Formats: sequence, structure tokens, C-alpha cells
Amino acid sequence: MSTFRLALVETVGVAVFIGLAILGSGGFAAFSSRRPLVALANISSGEREDRGNRWVLTAFTVIGLLDAYLPAYADRRGFWLIDGETVRWLGVALFAAGGLLRIWPVFVLGRRFSGLVAIQPGHELVTTGIYGVVRHPSYLGLLINTLGWGLAFRTGVGVLLAALVVPPLVARIDAEERLLGSEFGAEYEAYRKRTWRLAPGIY
Repeated sequence: MSTFRLALVETVGVAVFIGLAILGSGGFAAFSSRRPLVALANISSGEREDRGNRWVLTAFTVIGLLDAYLPAYADRRGFWLIDGETVRWLGVALFAAGGLLRIWPVFVLGRRFSGLVAIQPGHELVTTGIYGVVRHPSYLGLLINTLGWGLAFRTGVGVLLAALVVPPLVARIDAEERLLGSEFGAEYEAYRKRTWRLAPGIY
């Protein structure tokens, strides 16, 4: 297995592992009450957090678990298939591209990155590189990655699950932009005016 594929599998595995640990702990409140566990999962609530948005992470976890199983099952059963091996390879390409786009901002943001919608100590806006074009590249990567997974199994079920990611994702973006706007004021408003929310020319 290549280094990239190994890293990708490891990342997905860790996400599922942490999601199940949070569920096993009795939810985010119980899990996040233990600071060492917060450090493990990188879900720091920082100096200020939009706690009302935590339901989005539960939605992502549920959809992610369904997405891990249902497209492969539908492919095996021949249910709602999109014909052609070309579709599979397109899915593989999108899955890889989305995965890179999803992980890249983690390295760019560093300690400012959190699984929660929160302002971290010493938080500063990043407005260069890909952030100079779109404000939420990691979320765009999540959508592309999820769609690619579904297409790799050439099933409409996977495409439907990718569509189901959109409502909680938009709710997450709305919450994040409200919080950043309240923290950075005119600086963030100027940034919003010169960039796209998720994808150039679309949103």
C-alpha cells in the first residue's frame, strides 16, 4: 500500500474511532469534559465556542458510518448502480483529491484547527493561499471526498449520502462565519466580500 493510501486509511480510521469513542462516552459533553481526551481528538472549545452547533458532528458521524457500509453493499447487490468502470475511476480521483483538500487546511491552520466551531487562543485569520479564494476549503474537500467514495462504488446510494452531508455542512459554515464575524468584525467582513464561501462561482 502506498504512503498516501496508508495515510488516508489511517485518517478515516481515526475519525471513526474517535466518533465511536464519543458515542461510547455518552456524547460530546461527557467526552469533552476530560481535557486529555479533548487533546486526543483535537476538539478544543478554545476561548469561545458555538456550542449550539455540536449536533452537526453527530450528523457527520452517523452519515459517515452509513457511508462506510451502504455504497459497498449496494454495489455488491447491484442496487441503483451507475454503469461504467469510468465512473469508478472518477470516484477514486475525486476521493483522493477531496481527501487532500480536507487534510491540507489542518496543517495550514495548525493549533487553530478544531473539530468544534471555536475561537482558539491567539486566533488569527488566514487569508492567503487557498484561503484567498475560498473560505472553507476543508468542507469543500469533505464534499468531494464523500461524493468520490460513492462514485467509486458506482451507486446512487453513495451520491445520495453525499447530498445528505450538505445541510449539516451549511449549518456548520453558517455557525463558523457568525463566530468569526463577531470575533474579527470588519476584517472578516472584508475577507468575505473578496472570497467564495465554498467553491468559486458556485457558493
